[in-house]
Amino acid sequence: MKFVLANDHGGIDLEPVVKEKLEDLGHEVIHVGTFDKNSCDYSDFAVKACEKIKAGEADFGVLICGTGLGMSISANKIKGIRAACVSEPFSAKMSRAHNNANILCLGARVIGSELCKMIVEEFATTDFEGDRHQRRIDKISKIEENN
Repeated sequence: MKFVLANDHGGIDLEPVVKEKLEDLGHEVIHVGTFDKNSCDYSDFAVKACEKIKAGEADFGVLICGTGLGMSISANKIKGIRAACVSEPFSAKMSRAHNNANILCLGARVIGSELCKMIVEEFATTDFEGDRHQRRIDKISKIEENN
């Protein structure tokens, strides 16, 4: 699978940890920035990553900012994106299994690198269960269409 990876200045230190873990799991990674610690706006990078997913250039994404919250709020404004901000492995697993999340959002000021690796692995190795959960995803899509 292909993952798009984006971060703002607050997430730059965790970016290489995520990239290495995804590559260790056999995934291709496209990093769309930022590439330095200069202050920037997380929403710009969330949009860049989401555009890659919507264009079919990536299957999933990982977005990193200080808390993960700004990235998740920004990403979830884009039709077809289901971004989950998580800080532990169980929620990462459930975001895929039950919510069919296509983006994982992480907070570099919230989690350390070892916990990050566990979260990324759960997200990247869990499949969507479908069935009754698909009905719920369909309802989310309908909300997007109607608002």
